[in-house]
Amino acid sequence: MHSILSLFLSACLLISSLLPTSEAPAEQPPAEEVTVSAPSVALMEASTGQIIYEKDAHTSLHPASITKIMTMILIFDALEEGKIALEDTVTVSEYAASMGGSQVFLEAGETQTVETMLKCISVASANDACVAMAEHIWGSEQEFVSRMNQRAKDLGMKDTNFVNCCGLDVDGHMTTAYDVALMSRELITKYPKIHEYCTIWMENITHVTRKGSSEFGLTNTNKLIRQYPYATGLKTGSTSQAKFCVSATAEKDGLELIAVIMAAPDHKIRFKDATTLLNYGFGKCQVYQDENTDKLPSLAIKGGVADSSPLAYASGFSYLDVAGSDLSSVTKELELPKSADAPVKKGQSAGKAVYKLNGKEIGSVDILFEADVEKALFKDYFLKTLGQFLFC
Repeated sequence: MHSILSLFLSACLLISSLLPTSEAPAEQPPAEEVTVSAPSVALMEASTGQIIYEKDAHTSLHPASITKIMTMILIFDALEEGKIALEDTVTVSEYAASMGGSQVFLEAGETQTVETMLKCISVASANDACVAMAEHIWGSEQEFVSRMNQRAKDLGMKDTNFVNCCGLDVDGHMTTAYDVALMSRELITKYPKIHEYCTIWMENITHVTRKGSSEFGLTNTNKLIRQYPYATGLKTGSTSQAKFCVSATAEKDGLELIAVIMAAPDHKIRFKDATTLLNYGFGKCQVYQDENTDKLPSLAIKGGVADSSPLAYASGFSYLDVAGSDLSSVTKELELPKSADAPVKKGQSAGKAVYKLNGKEIGSVDILFEADVEKALFKDYFLKTLGQFLFC
């Protein structure tokens, strides 16, 4: 009887071990365990530029149409500088009209506004519109591409070389997931108006040519705009050599992320990988931000034509936390001298604002003089003394 009871209890234990339990689900895996299929990816937080996750992010690859992110930066640069305006008319050359790949079938001699061209590029990834804009702004695609490479260099894109402005496969036209994240950040933080264009799902443009007037429908190549609730852009790309790429931007609760996927085997995997990275980032990250709008005290100036100079913050402050810290405990301390000796120049550093979390410094922002104060000469002291004498 005893042996039968033992066998029965053992069987019960075995069965119970195979049944599902009511334990809490496992926590989200650390970054090292994020599973993406694409060979090269990068996840960046936009306000700080900090990389949250990367996988072979510095491997040089063909970028396809995510090249157009830099093209759009140069277009917005030209708009900001007043070189062009959204209402300006762009005339399509024979060369621009001859572009293959993704296009909106612009004809030689056809005219469109700069804004319409921007929509064609950001929504439909139009190669013909890219070349037309390149020629409109800098006279030739070659000169435009030269400016693209200089802009890339200025942004620290060390592994990038552009050969054309649209991303068609050609030898030497290469970049990396990290560099794409850098230029994506530049576009969305400096020119947030881009979101108005790259989130358009469908829109018609009108072709007016010698053949007459006709409507042409633009449809967004970035399916995340419909599939992912926090999507804000930015650009897709695909060619035989580049395979399937995307720079996907998204914003949730004030947190803005950039997920770059390169060389994915198909379009479904590039969007799935982007979604995986964005979900991971939103679950892991929080950002502390200080716009630094509080008024700073003036700083006394010794030996100057003025007794003090107003001060200003060089910028706002952002800190990315991935450890689940209590960001309400962040403190800001002003490190300023009691006075400064003349002369001082506007924009010269006077001190800094230091941010700390749990007593540990997490960053700082320079505090700058907001006015020039020249060194006082004998005549300045004389006039000052005379003024005091006359008004006493």
